[in-house]
Amino acid sequence: MIQSNNKITPQFNSSSMSDLVFLLLIFFMLTSTLISPNAIKMLLPQSTSGQTMAKQNVTVSIDDKLTYYVENQPKELEEMEPYLEALLSDTQEGTVKLHADKSVPVQYIVNVIDAVNHVNQRNNTKHKVILATEAPSSASKTTM
Repeated sequence: MIQSNNKITPQFNSSSMSDLVFLLLIFFMLTSTLISPNAIKMLLPQSTSGQTMAKQNVTVSIDDKLTYYVENQPKELEEMEPYLEALLSDTQEGTVKLHADKSVPVQYIVNVIDAVNHVNQRNNTKHKVILATEAPSSASKTTM
């Protein structure tokens, strides 16, 4: 009887597979450290979004001289809340579009938001305030 010396040995060389796994591991570790989440964007009022999320009912503007304008009518802070209430009285869920110059302190923006919130509490409504921003192409857009 003739015996052959050709035996099949079931072996698998995994060295190239482990090299590939380590290279992928290093790649993902490096790319994950390069991604840093920025929770607070401080470069307002500039935006690349181009669509208004809600129908606007009233426009409030604050210029660089810190003057409030409601529907292009100059108003004092004390006059703004009753005037907004009169303008928003016909809707339950209206929107106030706020245009503020870059140099306006945040407190002036908060004053408008507080006035809308007081109107909401008094009349049990759900009016929102959206901030108008400028896109990099210098076209005026609205975003939230």
